[in-house]
Amino acid sequence: MRKFRPGTIDSRGKVMFQRHWTRSAILISCIAAAPALAQSDGGNPDLLADMRPVTAEMLANPGAGDWLIWRKTYDSQGYSPLDQINTQNVDQLAEAWRIPLGQGSSMATPLVHDGVMFLADTNDAVLALDVSSGEELWRYEHATGPDATAGLNGKFGIAIYRETIIVPTLDLRLLALDFRTGEPVWEHAIAVTADSPNRYSLRAAPLLADGVVVQGVTATMVPEGGFVVGIDAGSGEELWRFQTVAGPDDPGGHTWNDIAGTERQGGSVWVSGSYDPELDLVYFGPAPTYHTAPLLDSVDIQGVSNDALYTNSTIALRPQSGELAWHFQHVANDQWDLDWSYERQIIEVDVNGSPRKAVITAGKMALYDALDAATGEYLFSIDLGLQNLVASIDPQTGVKTMNPNARPNAESAVLICPQPIGGRNWLAASVNPESNMLFLPLAETCMMGGPTGGDSQLLSTGAAIMGVAPPDSDGNIGRLQAINLETQELAWSFREFMPPSSAVLATGGGLVFGGAVDQSFKAFDQADGAVLWSTDLGDIAASFPISYSVDGKQHIALVIGQAGLHASALIGHAMQNSGGDMSRFSGLTREGPALVVFALP
Repeated sequence: MRKFRPGTIDSRGKVMFQRHWTRSAILISCIAAAPALAQSDGGNPDLLADMRPVTAEMLANPGAGDWLIWRKTYDSQGYSPLDQINTQNVDQLAEAWRIPLGQGSSMATPLVHDGVMFLADTNDAVLALDVSSGEELWRYEHATGPDATAGLNGKFGIAIYRETIIVPTLDLRLLALDFRTGEPVWEHAIAVTADSPNRYSLRAAPLLADGVVVQGVTATMVPEGGFVVGIDAGSGEELWRFQTVAGPDDPGGHTWNDIAGTERQGGSVWVSGSYDPELDLVYFGPAPTYHTAPLLDSVDIQGVSNDALYTNSTIALRPQSGELAWHFQHVANDQWDLDWSYERQIIEVDVNGSPRKAVITAGKMALYDALDAATGEYLFSIDLGLQNLVASIDPQTGVKTMNPNARPNAESAVLICPQPIGGRNWLAASVNPESNMLFLPLAETCMMGGPTGGDSQLLSTGAAIMGVAPPDSDGNIGRLQAINLETQELAWSFREFMPPSSAVLATGGGLVFGGAVDQSFKAFDQADGAVLWSTDLGDIAASFPISYSVDGKQHIALVIGQAGLHASALIGHAMQNSGGDMSRFSGLTREGPALVVFALP
C-alpha cells in the first residue's frame, strides 16, 4: 500500500510528495464471520438477471431514469432531469408504496439501476428491491464485529460498480457484494492504529473513480485524525491513504502551532466526494479539529502557524494514487466547530465574462466559496447572511479575516452566529444545471458563548455555549434559499418555523423537494419558492431524496426514520425557540423508519 502525505509546492509551482511505504493490516478476505443472506421468493427474478454491468461511462453519464451515485452524478449536483412530475401536476402526487426499515438512525440514499433499487438499511443490512413495488429480491446482513460504531448519524449510502454493490460497514470494512445475489465478493478491513477503533466510522457513501473506491473516514478525538482511503474496486486491495491532519514532519505540518502529533486531531471526512473524470480529480472536505485549545493563540516561532491544515479545506486528490493536486483552506484555525465538510459541487459558471469549471461548497456559516476545479484558484464567495464571524474576505485570495469580537472565551459572553448545528449542515444542496440555480436548506441559529452555565462546551476552548435565536428573529428557523450562481445573488427564500431535515432534490419539472422536522415533505416551485404540494410522512425525512423512472413513470423516493444527531438538535432548537408553544410538536407521530415512494396516479 502506498501512503501519501499532503504535497508541498516547489519554487516552480509543482506539487511534490512524500511517500511512506508501510505495512498495514490489510484484509482481503476470507470472509471472517458468516453473513446472513436471504433470497426472496417474491419480486421479478428476471430483473436481477437482466441487469447490465455498471461501467465507468454509465457513472460519468447516467441515464435520466437511474440513480447510480449518492447525489446522482459525479458533480454532486443532486439534480434529476425527469419532468413527468412538474409544477402543473405535482398536487396530484400520491404515495405509491412504502416498506418498513430496521430501527435506528436512517439517512441512506437508494440507488436505482435497470429496475432494481439497492438500499443500505440499519445495522449493516443491504436490500435489493423491485422498484415498481418494493418487493424484496435479496437481503444481505453483515456480521458486524465487536469494534462497531453507531456511525453517529447513520450512513449516507452505498455505491455500485460493474456487477457489485460497495458497502461501508459499522466495523470499518468495505464490502463488495454481487449485485444479482447479494453474495460477498471481497471484504477489506480498514486498519487503524488507535486503541479505540470504534472512534472511527464510515459515514460517507463510497465514491467510484477510475476503478478505485474512494472512501472518507471520520475520526473522533484520536491522534492523526481522519483520512481518505483508496481501494481497488476489483480486488479490495488498499492502494493509498491520505491523512487529512498534517503530522509534524509532513508538508503542512508547520500549521499546527508546534504541538505534538499525538495532540493533532480532527479532519474527519463525513461526506462523499465529487469526481471530475476530465480532470481526474476527486474533491473532499475534511472537518475541523476537536482539540482547539492548543491552537487558540499562535506560538511565536518563525515559520509556524495555527492554521491546522488540512482541516476545513477542499482537497483535490488523484484517485489512482491519492496524491494531492491542490488544496484551499476555507477557514483557518476553526475554534467554533463550524465545519466546511459538506458536498463539493462541480458547476460551469461565468466569472468576469469567462466560463469556468468551479468547485463550490458552503460550510456551516452558510457562506459559499467557488474555486477553479483544475487549480484551486479562488473565484468568489456568496454570503447567505446567517453568520457574524467573517469580517471580510480578500477578493483576490479568498482569505477570511475573522471578527475579533467573536473569539470564544470563558470570561465574557459573546454572540456567535451560527451555532454548531449550523446555518447549513449535511442537508445537501441541489443545483439545476439548466438554470444555474442552487437550492440549499438552512436553519437560522445563533449561540451565546462565554462563562460556564450553557447547554454544552465549545470544543476545548473553555467556553460554554447556549443556543439562541438570531437578533431580530421573527421566530422562523427554517429556510430554503435559492441562489443564482450566474449573478452570485440570492433569488428567493422560503421561511417557516420548522427547520429543514433533509437534503433537497431539484428536478427537470421545475420542482424542489425537501423535508422538515415536522415530518412534512414539500414540493416547491423553483421559480419563486411557492409550496405546490405537501404531505405528512409519519416520521422525519432525515435523508437524501432521489427520483427515478420505471416503465415510463417517474417516482420520488426517500428514507424516513429516527432522527440522527443533527435532526434531534434542530428539534431541540425549535422547541427552545417556540415561546413555550409546544402545540406545534404535538402531531409528531414517529411511525418509524421506512422507505417511501411517490408517483402520480
